[in-house]
Amino acid sequence: MRYSLSYRDLEEMMLERGLHVDHTTIYRWVQRYAPELDRLCRPHLKRTADSWRVDERYIKIKGVWTYLYRAVDASGNTLDFWLSETRDSDAAKRFFRKALTATHTVTPRVINVDKNAAYPKALKELKAEGVVPKSCELRQVKYLNNRIEQDHRFLKRLTKPGMGFFSFGTAERTFQGYEAMNMIRKGQVRGGGKGDILAQVALIATLFGVAV
Repeated sequence: MRYSLSYRDLEEMMLERGLHVDHTTIYRWVQRYAPELDRLCRPHLKRTADSWRVDERYIKIKGVWTYLYRAVDASGNTLDFWLSETRDSDAAKRFFRKALTATHTVTPRVINVDKNAAYPKALKELKAEGVVPKSCELRQVKYLNNRIEQDHRFLKRLTKPGMGFFSFGTAERTFQGYEAMNMIRKGQVRGGGKGDILAQVALIATLFGVAV
């Protein structure tokens, strides 16, 4: 979940160390434990800021384009993510609702987005429903989203070595692991210092209740 390696790369690296693990076994580990990593680290996430950067990137699943909605704050800390089969105001609303109900996020003061017409409509409806305060400002200025564009690069590096995704569920579970590991890597989880890989390994072991 952290490094730009395919499952076959990991199979060969383990074999070099005398461990015989098939790449399909590693795939099954990811499908089983990536969502668990996301679930376990959530209660330990540090609070984020009230300035949001929201964007979506294209993900191809079995030859069909889907959309990964993502948001970071002004410091680049991950707010939340949402994999969707559609790119419209309903999808944007579902993503905003998920991000707003996360335990580590605060009510946004300003939301920076691109020129996607779905965002103004989604935010207007959420304000009408009382989910988002009317004082929340939506800014559609592309250069203000440089922070999240840079954050996308981490995921691009991880997805490139693989052979793609063959089902929506597989992609969804894998991205849960990618995003959770990205938050740990950035030092967003209490007890896992930014840039301290040993502390992060110890943190993950603690979350899963295993010995380092």
